[in-house]
Amino acid sequence: MPDYLDDLRLAHVLADAADAVTMDRFKALDLKVETKPDMTPVSEADKAAEELIRSQLQRARPRDAVLGEEYGAEGTGPRRWVVDPIDGTKNYVRGVPVWATLISLTEAGEGGFHPVVGVVSAPALGRRWWAAKGHGAFSGRSLSRASRLHVSSVADLPDASFAYSSLGGWEEQGRLNGFLDLTRQVWRTRAYGDFWPYMMVAEGSVDLCAEPELSLWDMAANAIIVTEAGGAFTGLDGRPGPYGGNAAASNGLLHDEMLAYLNRLR
Repeated sequence: MPDYLDDLRLAHVLADAADAVTMDRFKALDLKVETKPDMTPVSEADKAAEELIRSQLQRARPRDAVLGEEYGAEGTGPRRWVVDPIDGTKNYVRGVPVWATLISLTEAGEGGFHPVVGVVSAPALGRRWWAAKGHGAFSGRSLSRASRLHVSSVADLPDASFAYSSLGGWEEQGRLNGFLDLTRQVWRTRAYGDFWPYMMVAEGSVDLCAEPELSLWDMAANAIIVTEAGGAFTGLDGRPGPYGGNAAASNGLLHDEMLAYLNRLR
């Protein structure tokens, strides 16, 4: 089986380059922000970071395909990099430090593409998380200065911490009642949002998290980090992986109970 460590090292190089771009424009008074057709914001930093990542991938991995939030799909083949240049753009443009660049390598296999490398870099928080298939998940300042991650061992909902992003999507999908019932069963809830709750699940500081509507670039890196930390990452339908258009992540022990609540429609 490939060890993917060269790809992981490249993903760190890509993240370093993206961090330099995004931090240079973070809190800039003249930051240019546009509204995309789906009414979400995109900044000049989003575009510049993705352009830089694509350029470096073209030089380092010219045969690999790329899928990015801002510039779509390019190339074909059994290996595809998935990039979200700034996950949490709404935070970024308002000066909130909870945002990150998400970089994942996915590889074709049985049932489609599967994440095999993931890096989540949050430079404004001074944090980075990563994983490669079969090698575990880690957090630290570099590959040589890192701590291994593992999910929690909490096995009862009344002892669990549950993180989410917002209420709107749950209501739109008719899942709000089940969502609220789940929040009443757990010990603690917090709306951290975006990439951060998934990293907290991987670290063991949060036990459950879920979001009702996501794109692949929002999930691919998170999925490999959570699963390599010993957790579960599925769609709300329970299918493993980041392809369901939504996500549920947990320490694995509470996953089925969480899904049961979140699938109670109206």
